[in-house]
Amino acid sequence: MRTFALAGNPNSGKTTLFNALTGSTAHVGNWPGVTVDKREGVYKGGREHVNIVDLPGIYSLSPYTPEEVIARNFILNEHPDGIINIVDATNLERNLYLTTQLLEMDVPVIIALNMMDAVGKAGDKIDAAALESRIGVPVVPISALKETGIKELMQRAVNMPSTRRGTTVLGGRLAQPIRQAEEFCRQQELSSPVFHALKLIEGDELELEGREAKAEAEKIRASFGDDLDAAVADERYKYISANFSTAKVKAAKPVQSKSDRADRVLTHKIWGIPIFIVILFFVFHLTFSENLFYLNGFTESQAWMPTMEDLGYGQTLGDSEIYSNFGIALAACFYDGAVFSPGVILTNLLNLVLNYITYGIGLGVEAAGAADWAASLVNDGIVGGITAVLGFLPQILTLFLFFSILEDTGYMARVAFILDRIFRRFGLSGRAFMPMIMGFGCSLPAMINTRTLADEKERTATIRVIPFFSCGAKLPILTAIAGGICGVFGFSNVDVITYSMYLLGIITAIVSVIVMRSTTMRGEVPPFIMELPAYHVPGFKNLMLHLWDKTKHFVKKAFTIIFASTVLIWFLQSFTWNWTFIGSDSMQTSILASIGQLIQPLFTPLGFGSQLNEYGWVFAVAAITGLIAKENVIATFSVLAAMFVAGFEGTEDGVAEAVVMIQNTGITWPALISFIMFNMTTIPCFAACATAKAELPKGKFGWTILFWLVTSYIVGAICYTVLSWWWTLFIWLAVAAAAVTLIVLKNRGVIKLPRIGKKRA
Repeated sequence: MRTFALAGNPNSGKTTLFNALTGSTAHVGNWPGVTVDKREGVYKGGREHVNIVDLPGIYSLSPYTPEEVIARNFILNEHPDGIINIVDATNLERNLYLTTQLLEMDVPVIIALNMMDAVGKAGDKIDAAALESRIGVPVVPISALKETGIKELMQRAVNMPSTRRGTTVLGGRLAQPIRQAEEFCRQQELSSPVFHALKLIEGDELELEGREAKAEAEKIRASFGDDLDAAVADERYKYISANFSTAKVKAAKPVQSKSDRADRVLTHKIWGIPIFIVILFFVFHLTFSENLFYLNGFTESQAWMPTMEDLGYGQTLGDSEIYSNFGIALAACFYDGAVFSPGVILTNLLNLVLNYITYGIGLGVEAAGAADWAASLVNDGIVGGITAVLGFLPQILTLFLFFSILEDTGYMARVAFILDRIFRRFGLSGRAFMPMIMGFGCSLPAMINTRTLADEKERTATIRVIPFFSCGAKLPILTAIAGGICGVFGFSNVDVITYSMYLLGIITAIVSVIVMRSTTMRGEVPPFIMELPAYHVPGFKNLMLHLWDKTKHFVKKAFTIIFASTVLIWFLQSFTWNWTFIGSDSMQTSILASIGQLIQPLFTPLGFGSQLNEYGWVFAVAAITGLIAKENVIATFSVLAAMFVAGFEGTEDGVAEAVVMIQNTGITWPALISFIMFNMTTIPCFAACATAKAELPKGKFGWTILFWLVTSYIVGAICYTVLSWWWTLFIWLAVAAAAVTLIVLKNRGVIKLPRIGKKRA
């Protein structure tokens, strides 16, 4: 099966084309030796199946970022049968810069001229045939979003010659140094000698690793006299402008696009950020709110989540009575005096199904006559833990869907643009916002995406604060504890509490960046240049593929890591040190209780330590198990809830479990807020830690772990003390003022602080 590499600029529609080509055959792994995502899939729409490899989005093949190195090495070393170069037709000149570099390799190239529908709407025209004639490789107009032109693209790709000799568009005053460098590369028996020759005269660090190559480059560059790498870039753009860009004919009267009109509001220097905050609030409101709007007249159901009695179990009822009760239970999934948000409705419907499954499994275990420990393992350890986590899947997917829509429409690129003005003051460019906002979905790809940041210190600071943008795995903690606060302490609006916690996490990230970029991570802020893609309606297929990938990842995690964790937690809380099964009795004598009581005092400044009653250790244990996978916090609650309430049947949404914990430990609502923030900002899951270790410079991972621990401890302590005793705010402000003064004096050289780990001369 032949392999084609998909290469193009970021925001050129590359991911959309990849999904259109591969559909459900796509899978994600890692490039050998690195943790950057490697996406592969199979195109099955032609006479033969074709393997499609999606290379990282890049602007050039110069080694400025790890993505560029990966794309370059794959083409040079893996020798794909062809390159599908996707070009954004609305930004033709900028995108063709990469094209001219791809043409220098000994690999067949076909150009997918994407977003032709947007070109037409702007009143412009592109002569694809003329462009093909001038470039010398096939050019096919397509719209990846509307899936037009894709079959023709793949037909021409498959029919391309199997070999091609690399050529360059450069000549003139560069002809002599290029010939000289090319001759050297041929003597070294390098594949794609034209490409290597250009990289040699540009002073490419990957080409200069050998002593002979370095000497040859110095000789060529000395004979040329000027800055060769700058001259090469300049000549590329001049050639593109003179020969390729003329294939695009601008409209006589440029039409102001809808994107331009929308940007006058959405990227406004004053209103841009407030609009983003409002949009973010509505995303959370539509995901978590139980009061989307009020609807009078429905008062039959007393709770938003039906019990087994509501479903007709445990009673002798006629068919009509069962139907009536189920109708109430089903209606309660949608409204209960107030209509629920889409996220809550979907969660309720899934939990309704999980209630049936849980009850059915319980009946099966009872009918099988299982031993007490076996019944407890199945009902409390396995089923209870896993369903408590799965119950949050609809809200996680709903939130992820809204973020995907914002990203696919092109709005998130605008947010990065407007935030650049603020981020730059804190020592980061707006480009750092993109991996940060990806952290709302998952920290792993977000950390990997920091490879687009050229500055090492900026990358390190960004990786460290990404976990503060709460990922989907932390969502069960937020919603369950927020629901418990509302249920026990009489607060309302779970969505407001959840939204506030997300904002507090963002604020923590910004403050942390300010501190790092003012002390250990000081450096110049790199320039931020970004082409804003036109607004467009996201493709339904593309969104569904994103959601499917998220669902597979979450379910796989639930039945592997979380499954193993819940079984371990059940075992530790069900047995004593002499291996006696105690079940729901004498929980304080369990192995887990002794471990929890040992670590409980550590969390006293955060409000869930020694000040709680004899069962308060459960919060300390939940926080520790969350280090393996954040979903384990609620899974731990689900397992332990059965110890407090005999025959406990949770709602699989975590709220009932949180309520049980609150009522039986004496914890206060400020301590619960502290518990949320500690789990949001502390060490992320093991998988994220492994990714961070791979992405961070050598020697930085240990300090990063310490940074996460210290930050989460301080944030939790601030939340607990300030919310419990308002006057402590002034103490914290005084401490902050002293720290700021110390940093300013240190940066001005007034005082000198000792350097940790440095030997004296």
